[in-house]
Amino acid sequence: MSIPWQRYADDHARTVDTMTAALLFACFLLGSEINFPSACRPAPPGPTVALAGLACGSLCWQRTRPRTVVTVTTLCTAAAGALGMLLTPLLMAPLMLALYRLALRTDRPTTRCAFFAALALLITTAYAADPADHPWPLTTLGPAAWLLLPVATGNAVRFRDACVQAVQARAEYAERGREDEARRRVAEERVRIARELHDVVAHHLALANAQAGTAAHLSRTHPEQAHRILGDLAVTTSAALREMKATVGLLRQADDPDAPLAPSPGLGRLGELTASFESAGLTVRVDTEGAPQALSPGVDLTAYRIVQEALTNVTRHASVAAARVRLRYALDHLTITVTDDGTSTATATEAGRGFGLIGMRERARSMGGALRAGHRAEGGFEVSTRLPLYPIAPEPEERTP
Repeated sequence: MSIPWQRYADDHARTVDTMTAALLFACFLLGSEINFPSACRPAPPGPTVALAGLACGSLCWQRTRPRTVVTVTTLCTAAAGALGMLLTPLLMAPLMLALYRLALRTDRPTTRCAFFAALALLITTAYAADPADHPWPLTTLGPAAWLLLPVATGNAVRFRDACVQAVQARAEYAERGREDEARRRVAEERVRIARELHDVVAHHLALANAQAGTAAHLSRTHPEQAHRILGDLAVTTSAALREMKATVGLLRQADDPDAPLAPSPGLGRLGELTASFESAGLTVRVDTEGAPQALSPGVDLTAYRIVQEALTNVTRHASVAAARVRLRYALDHLTITVTDDGTSTATATEAGRGFGLIGMRERARSMGGALRAGHRAEGGFEVSTRLPLYPIAPEPEERTP
């Protein structure tokens, strides 16, 4: 928060410096007339005006050349003291302002050296060349106290400004950190939604394609079976629309009344998932080892999507009529294995680098688990993943330089 006159001073620095120099010129002349009645008259006004003009004129460069201005004002003040003038605050006003500006613009050691140098010159001149023979407290303690005031004030103001700038810098850094965190979370949410859409679309479209092909093949020879498969096809497409609506609905606003409220799928719906593949000609057997345990919602959804994607890959790439899903519960983790005994129609490169496998690996890693996929020695393909019962932070990826 800045005061209006401070803003004006910052916007009109040259005008303010000129007015200040004129005011201090008058102060210097007034201070040169202050003296003891018994003291001898100082020098004629000509040298006094010259010293006042030189000292105050140099203040026009106090913002750009503070060291030079301190030197000039110190010499002028010392010369005034040598002429018999009493070192009053009015006489030392240009030097005091120069020291204040030096304390603002430079560091503390520089200001300290300038203060002691100016004070030493004033005291030495007063003792060596003062024709009025002023009392020593007025030529030592007085100048020391008055010159120390602007130095201390300038250092305090500079320290305050540094603290304000540090607070502002920390606030800006924290704001940038919050913005970066928000962008990171948005990016992660986009990736998660994209992964959900991929799983939903890939599964249901592959299943619908298999059902449509089977129905077309049986439409002439077994119309009853074709009719039943077409009914299953309608159920498959309807389920795809519901899941896509639920996933895309995450992008809606919180106050949207059409936002879906259905829970995310999990292993509790594994029976519905395996039944949906039977109409496409794939028989799925589910075996469970160990006592089933409760899973967190994130792990439950991840397990369901991995099984869904693995069976979808079997339908799309493997010439096989049966697959097996094995769930093995341990004390702190769940192992899911999906295997088939068919011959893959995809190449090894496609099988290892497909987007489906990438998505499954990312899902498993996001929960703190791991996934392996590849051809079996006895034939067929196997997808095996190990998930914790509750999500844990994933380990950072190793990067090669």
